[in-house]
Amino acid sequence: MKIDAITPNIGAEISDISLNKGLNNDIGDQIYNALIKYQVIFFRDQELTPDTHMQLAETFGDPEPPHPIYPHVDGHDKIVLLKNDEDAPPDTNDWHKDMTFRTNPPFASILYAVSVPNAGGDTLWSSMSAAYSKLHDSMKEQLDGLEAINDMGSFRNNYYSTGGIDSVNNALKSVGSAVHKVIETHPISGLKYINVNQSFTRNIIGESQGESDHILQFLYHHIYKPEFQVRFRWRNHSVAIWDNRITQHYAVADYLPNNRHMHRVTVINDKKAL
Repeated sequence: MKIDAITPNIGAEISDISLNKGLNNDIGDQIYNALIKYQVIFFRDQELTPDTHMQLAETFGDPEPPHPIYPHVDGHDKIVLLKNDEDAPPDTNDWHKDMTFRTNPPFASILYAVSVPNAGGDTLWSSMSAAYSKLHDSMKEQLDGLEAINDMGSFRNNYYSTGGIDSVNNALKSVGSAVHKVIETHPISGLKYINVNQSFTRNIIGESQGESDHILQFLYHHIYKPEFQVRFRWRNHSVAIWDNRITQHYAVADYLPNNRHMHRVTVINDKKAL
């Protein structure tokens, strides 16, 4: 197994390995350690079946129950089906961490490219620890101890399109919201990282709306600098695994009207952190 860093701050490509053959403990530990170090890791030429996709996810932790919005792969309700074209455009082309409206957002996701366009449809990831490290000390002090409310954000649109206002209100009650620290510490690496995102973070508790908006907009402009990012060009049968705690991602929607067909399994908990 060979590991090549892509940027100094985030991302590595792992080669000379087959994810289809099952991972022994030693290889599994090496991949996990690479994920913690590089925050997102990539593999090429991996023809994952739904069964082997699930087995791979289970080496890291427990797979997420069926997603409340997205469809699933036939016969595998824990594998999200992301199949987009001109008639079904994507809704993930903004920077976000997954499901921070939950008290315990998921640990990681494993995304597999079934069929992708020859050009376009890249995904970007940004390192929230690298972004934190470049904040001025005075800003770090200001942010320390602050907490922010997160809710389901743009998912409101999905509920509204299917059932109007009543559907949105019912979803807000069932999905709820969560409060998270603005600056969090990674449970394994010990790195501090910025823990807000423009999709789901609504406001900072204890600040006026104006001051909350000012702080959040400053952080959003800061964390999306190219110096903190890696950009991955997909090919058929590529795999990406990312640590959702310490990264954000953005799926570039520049490939329409072409088709982009992906499978994703989300892992709720990190076995190593239990």
